[in-house]
Order: sequence, then structure tokens, then C-alpha cells
Amino acid sequence: MKLKNYEFQSDFARHYYGRGKAEGMAEGKVEGEAEMILTVLAARGVEVSDEVRARIRGCTDLEVLKEWGRRAATAESIDDLQLDPASDH
Repeated sequence: MKLKNYEFQSDFARHYYGRGKAEGMAEGKVEGEAEMILTVLAARGVEVSDEVRARIRGCTDLEVLKEWGRRAATAESIDDLQLDPASDH
């Protein structure tokens, strides 16, 4: 039996179960892209400050993250990512 109008009571349940599948998948893609950027930078030996790490993880625009990911593939320093504060969505 499904409860069509059930409202989760805890913050945890609302956060992890109360959202639609598409929203959860989109959030997962964004988080995965951000982590991949950090993984690529680490593999290339590029130092990433806590501030930059937070900016990358805090960005919710998948297209911006994909562009940063392309740049990370050849980056020699964090400056090569050209992190534009105006594009952090």
C-alpha cells in the first residue's frame, strides 16, 4: 500500500526521501562532478585550498562544473581553472 500524501516528519527523511527521483539524480551528478574535479586536480598535483575546495563543492551549476572539469584535465595550477565568482551558481 502506498501513501500518496505522506509527509516525512524528520529533517533527515525529508531531505533524503522527500524529494523526487529526478531532483536527487541531478544533485548526485553535481556532487559527482565536483568530486571528480578535485580528484583530477589531486592526481595532477595541483594544490587546492580549503576555500577553493568549498567553492567547487558549493557550485550547483552542472555546466560550470563541466567546464572546470575540462580545465582541470590540463591544469598545472588552480589558476588554470579560471574560477569566476560570478559563475558560482
